[in-house]
Amino acid sequence: MGDDKVFHVLFLSHRDSVRGVVAETLLNRLGKPHFVAYSAGTDPDGEINPEARELLEQTGFSVEGLRPKHYSEFGLEGARELDFVFTLHDGAHGEAMPEWPGVPVTAHWECPDPLLSEGEPWERKQAFSRMMSELDRRLKIFVNLPLASLDRLSIQHHVDEIGKSVGPA
Repeated sequence: MGDDKVFHVLFLSHRDSVRGVVAETLLNRLGKPHFVAYSAGTDPDGEINPEARELLEQTGFSVEGLRPKHYSEFGLEGARELDFVFTLHDGAHGEAMPEWPGVPVTAHWECPDPLLSEGEPWERKQAFSRMMSELDRRLKIFVNLPLASLDRLSIQHHVDEIGKSVGPA
């Protein structure tokens, strides 16, 4: 893996309307030009969740072109080869997935769904912000891994550990 390699990363969530698109958007900014991120869901919604859209826009991210997608789009013949596939919810982690083009490194990065948060509107906003902060923290660690100098087993170990790590509450 050379220094000029571009890594293609797929984030899988349930609806691909919150966690997946937030991870995609974050990595496309944090990892530029060495990472290109995509997201998909096991049961995608018809549109990006309005609260996730608002959070991304308020934090300076463009949501233009973002849309929920089904994971099968990434397993089709002729689909882009993937280097990494990260599941962000337990359902996707346990579901049978296609053989991804490129034989990517896979890991489960459990990420609580802010749509399941209860309470006042401010508490819900806080759940969305916590989710985004946690993904941001993990992705900053990920993009700083010396991927060019690591073998596949070491990379697997590192991405598994990133998924197990929990940031400050």
